[in-house]
Amino acid sequence: MNISSLLSVALDPARVLLARGMRPDPWQRAFLLGTSRQVMLCCSRQAGKSTVVSALALHTALFTPGALVLLLSPSQRQSAEIFRKVLEADDALGRPLPSVYRTQLRLELANGSRVLCLPGREETIRSFGGVDLLVLDEAARIPDVLYRSVRPMLAVSQGRLVVLSTPFGRRGWFYEEWSGTGPWDRVQITWRDCPRITAAFIEEERRALGPAWVAQEYETTFTSLEGLVYPEFPSALVDVVPLLSGRTVGGIDFGWRNPFAALWGTLDANDVLWITGERYSSRVTFADHATALSLLATSSWWADPAGPNEIAAFRQAGLVVRKGTNAIRPGIAAVGARLQTGRLRVLRSACPNLIREAGLYRYPSGHEADRGENPLDRDNHALAAMRYLVAGLDTRFLARFRRGPAPDDSQKDDLPPDTSSLWTPL
Repeated sequence: MNISSLLSVALDPARVLLARGMRPDPWQRAFLLGTSRQVMLCCSRQAGKSTVVSALALHTALFTPGALVLLLSPSQRQSAEIFRKVLEADDALGRPLPSVYRTQLRLELANGSRVLCLPGREETIRSFGGVDLLVLDEAARIPDVLYRSVRPMLAVSQGRLVVLSTPFGRRGWFYEEWSGTGPWDRVQITWRDCPRITAAFIEEERRALGPAWVAQEYETTFTSLEGLVYPEFPSALVDVVPLLSGRTVGGIDFGWRNPFAALWGTLDANDVLWITGERYSSRVTFADHATALSLLATSSWWADPAGPNEIAAFRQAGLVVRKGTNAIRPGIAAVGARLQTGRLRVLRSACPNLIREAGLYRYPSGHEADRGENPLDRDNHALAAMRYLVAGLDTRFLARFRRGPAPDDSQKDDLPPDTSSLWTPL
């Protein structure tokens, strides 16, 4: 990049997006040209919020010598996604400054600037100070205690704080700051502000997932979704799956009048569980269920431990069936951890009953979840099969969950709690 082109990027950060072949939306250009020290981006899904913030991060590193830019998300995987866009933007500009150090998690430039991506865990970030730009991605899902611990990083440097998220109910610091009177530049972007999202797509989302979810995820309304056990479940839905290889697994919840439910799929090499099929019916003999499931060649099943006779019958049919764990709260936490870290994917067209139940399964109110009580005992047949499956796979998570400390007051508004730090891969 020649001096003239570099100067044009310095004067207009939106040119970082243009270099990537992206025409910035009006709000993106206004954000990149702004100078507010504290900015809240409350945006629709797929509005381009992480893309525009990655452009700001690179621009800060290029044109503020010795800058420290931190990108934080609830998990390392999420932080790495926004950092990847920083690297892509640097490549698109032709890497105008030489890299002293360049990995998938860190960029250090010849001018002394650093861009780091980190998981949202207090123990990994408290040592940082003198931050010029602090970015909190998926901010509505970052715990209150972490938010309090990162603000002092800007005390001496007087750096910028940019937080971006879709809403996540009327809970936590993000909601309180958005609805409060603090000195924030608040930017609200709905799907209507994004020319890439069509009205037809929104109507289909409303039909499939319900108006409350669309109001929150695309219209940026702080919908309560009070008591919903898995509010993040729609983020796990996919319309296509890659060519999968790995361990084939399944979960079973027995029922006669209540529906019998079985789910199956593949655990891939990256520990992502892809659920690609379901069987869901009432008043069908267990022999018929066993025959149908035996055709799937699934290697391992985890089933409701309250049905020992049914488990024995399925084993006689040649299925490898293990007793699942019926501890509801740890099982919910294990499923929640997979949802929060992107390690659970569900094929939308293959699992209509699982999807329907996920939109109905709830606590009577948020207070029951705070006190450690169980959800209402309905709308949980396919979900129970999923819970047996996930709990069977994530035994180390369950062990750590059971011996972990009880949630403190700063965490009790999270539904489900942020348990990604408890997860350890098998």
